[in-house]
Amino acid sequence: MMMSGFFRFGVWQNFFRAWKRGYSGNLEGEGFTLGGVYVIGAERQGVLLEHREKEFGDKVSLPAVLEAAEKIKPQAS
Repeated sequence: MMMSGFFRFGVWQNFFRAWKRGYSGNLEGEGFTLGGVYVIGAERQGVLLEHREKEFGDKVSLPAVLEAAEKIKPQAS
């Protein structure tokens, strides 16, 4: 995304949302790495949830994470 990420409207919306809520991260690091969340089930269940950031500040839905986590079946002994 590099510099084009700073010109996206959604990035600025996410920034101001975090700022209003008092987020005060250290702002260290390269700043160009997008993150993601995976919920992976036991054995052959595989990936139950995959969320990749499309722009800076793109958050995963907490209810979706909880729903996916509830689908994890315990391993057979």
